[in-house]
Amino acid sequence: INPQFLERWSPRSFTSEEIPEDTLMSLIEAARWAPSGSNNQPWRFIIARTPEQRAAFHSFIAPANVAWCEKAPVLLLLISNTITPRGTLNPSHAFDAGTAWGYLALEANNQGLVTHAMGGFDPDKAREVLQIPADYALHAVIAIGHQGPKVALSEQLQEREVPSGRRPVSELIMQGKFE
Repeated sequence: INPQFLERWSPRSFTSEEIPEDTLMSLIEAARWAPSGSNNQPWRFIIARTPEQRAAFHSFIAPANVAWCEKAPVLLLLISNTITPRGTLNPSHAFDAGTAWGYLALEANNQGLVTHAMGGFDPDKAREVLQIPADYALHAVIAIGHQGPKVALSEQLQEREVPSGRRPVSELIMQGKFE
């Protein structure tokens, strides 16, 4: 398979080096091209780049995650519209948003950046702080930046600052029915 799939991982150490606007928009552009059910493209990214915007995000990110993501120059909240343009429920909104996140993560890796998606945040507080309408589902906060040194992390996090292994393919597939 293409090495980009093997090289991408989710480090926790970030530098505070800013990401140029055109670079950030190229990641969003890659996500824009993700496939989606009926081409609805239900995903949206709320971007935090300024210190004030990132502080607002820190208010709803779990403290254990803030401890390592506070240096990341960009935080995104991935959300998706649960309603189709025709006004019906969109059963694939989360699947589609996840695909867009994957495209974004791979393009970031292609450009020498690192990403780390986190589910450790308070969605109710995020909805309130960012004024997100009820018809949007909140999925993950994503830190984007340049990889920082491992020693910048706490001792506990330094131990975890390695690419994760993967299950063998044999554990992922079932033949003909659920086993």
